[in-house]
Amino acid sequence: MTEALVLGGGGVGGIAWMTGLLTGLADAGRDVTGADLIVGTSAGSTVAAQLGSGLSLEKLYARQVEPSMQAAEIMAEMDLAAFAAELGALPADGSDILELRRAVGGLALRARTVPEAERRAVIEARLPRHEWPTRPTRIVAVDAVSGRPRVFDNASGVGLVDAVAASCAVPGVWPPVTIEGRRYVDGGVRSIANADYAAGASRVLLLVPMGAVEPFPSDTPLEQTVARLRAEGAEVAVIEPDEASKTAIGPNALDPATRGPAAEAGRAQGRALTIEWVSD
Repeated sequence: MTEALVLGGGGVGGIAWMTGLLTGLADAGRDVTGADLIVGTSAGSTVAAQLGSGLSLEKLYARQVEPSMQAAEIMAEMDLAAFAAELGALPADGSDILELRRAVGGLALRARTVPEAERRAVIEARLPRHEWPTRPTRIVAVDAVSGRPRVFDNASGVGLVDAVAASCAVPGVWPPVTIEGRRYVDGGVRSIANADYAAGASRVLLLVPMGAVEPFPSDTPLEQTVARLRAEGAEVAVIEPDEASKTAIGPNALDPATRGPAAEAGRAQGRALTIEWVSD
C-alpha cells in the first residue's frame, strides 16, 4: 500500500489554505503528511518543499498566520479576464495542447515582470530548508519554449529553490525561471495538479485550492485523471476549499494578505473533514 499526496496550484492563498488544512487534519488525528510520495505544482510545490523541511505542521502553520514569521512577498495583481483575452488572441490552434503551451510560454517570456533574481529571493524566503526532501517529491514545471513538462526531483540535479521557483512562475505575472539554459513557467500550464504523476499509488489525496477547473486547456484534466487513477485501482479523494475557505482566499489568491485568513479557514475545514481511508 503506497500513499501519494498531490498538492495543486493556488497562489499564496493556496499555500496558506493547504498548510492550514493539513494542520487541521492532523489536529483531528488524520495526519496525511507521511505520504510515500508528494507531487507539487505551483503553490503545491512550495508546500511540498516545506513539508520536507523538517519543521512541524504547527511551525509551518505559524509561518502563515504570524506576521512576524511570514516570508516577504511581492504583491501581484492578475486580471484573469484580460489574461484570457490575451491568451485567446495568440496564434495557437486550441486543438493542439502543446502548441498552446508554447504560446503561453511565449506570452510569459514577453511579459514585463520583476527581475528573475528578485522573484527567486521570495522563493528562498518561503522555504525553511533549501535541500531536497529525503522522501520522493516531484515538482512540475513547463518549458516555455517547447511547451513540454518537466518533473524535478532530488535526482534531477536541479536545486530545490530553482525547481519551486519554476513551478510557481505564473505566466504574465512572474518571470520564467532559467535552469540549465532553458526557461520554465508554472506547472499549472499543464494541469492544476498534475495528478497523473501519482500513478501507481494505492491511495491518492489531492488538495486543489483553485478547485478542479483547469486554468488552461489540458490533455491531463483533473477530472479525467482522477477517473483514470480510480480505474487503475487507486482510492482517490479530492479536497477543494469549502465556502468559508473560498471567502478567506478571496478573489486574488496572489495577495499576501490572504495568508492568515486562508490558513485559519483551512485549519477549521481540515478539522471537520472525514476521509474514510485516512486512519485515526
